[in-house]
Amino acid sequence: MSSRLLAIESWLGELARRGQRAESPSDAVTFELSTIAGGASPRKFHRVKPTRETPGTRGLFGNEPSAIVMEVPPETPDVAFARGLGRPWPFLEVRALLEQSGVRVPRLLDEDCEQGLLLVEDLGETLADYLALYPNEREALYATAVRDLARAQTALDPLPDDSIVRLRAFDETLLGLEVDHFREWGLEARDKPLDARDRTLFDAARDRLVATLAKLPRGFVHRDYQSRNLLVSRAARGSSRELGWIDFQDALLGPRAYDLVALLCDSYQPFERAFVEGRLDDYAAARGLGSEARRTLGREFDLITVQRKLKDAGRFVFIEKKRGDASFLPFVEPTLAIVRQALARVTDVPELAALARILDALGV
Repeated sequence: MSSRLLAIESWLGELARRGQRAESPSDAVTFELSTIAGGASPRKFHRVKPTRETPGTRGLFGNEPSAIVMEVPPETPDVAFARGLGRPWPFLEVRALLEQSGVRVPRLLDEDCEQGLLLVEDLGETLADYLALYPNEREALYATAVRDLARAQTALDPLPDDSIVRLRAFDETLLGLEVDHFREWGLEARDKPLDARDRTLFDAARDRLVATLAKLPRGFVHRDYQSRNLLVSRAARGSSRELGWIDFQDALLGPRAYDLVALLCDSYQPFERAFVEGRLDDYAAARGLGSEARRTLGREFDLITVQRKLKDAGRFVFIEKKRGDASFLPFVEPTLAIVRQALARVTDVPELAALARILDALGV
């Protein structure tokens, strides 16, 4: 076991002893730690179970058989951001905000931010893993996910004045940087550079897209609301199908359709267009949108899809080139296919039509 895992086990043992008010070595408890495959974040996650039960361990995990240890390095961007402002970790602030708004999030069981550790409730498998075993539940669970999102957006409008979410936004700067990230990594790093003419056309498409999206009304955005960040609660499988949210520490202000794009244009879960349209209908019904507002939503969805999925494709290459992790490369082509499909639905925007031609010419 690594020194870091030993430190985590020692921390858990201390918490257990505190719970049973015992200090003798005979009361020491050891834990079984299994590291959970993570995503692109520097965070690490470990599912923990005690090797034997004591009064301390029963209370430690909230009367559940296991819990999750979040290991958060100090250089993690959201933590560094909060530290510079003298605020608590964004995960803790946003978790409390969502819980107060009726969103199912993991309960906080204990914390040691000095060591970069949180102990949270183990809600169960990700939606992606669950659907690999029970694919027939996909439509019902995604309908739940869009209705949950609609309810959360309503409950979080307006956000509290002091919310950390208000300090970050999908403005023109951030939206533009993400498109530039694709150009740098999704094109240039893959030996598909733009010549001078195409660079001018690409920049015009970028500017038109970014300016359009930056003008949309802003509200709470999870930022990565997709199948690996939704958990199928163990306690509510079957008829109620409760979903828990995780990975919300980067929440910010942005367009209402952004999280819908993350969910329904998920690089890890391919969908037929009819499925996507059905879920947009579910969302529109939950938000009380009429037919014209529903059409507007679809238009926003397509434009955001172009921006978001370009960023994703670039990010997958960046992770391989800079971190040596090639596990995301198989998703580059499916992600760019989603971009091309969205561009085919917005051909009335000349700049985006030119972008589609550039991607086609480059074989992207």
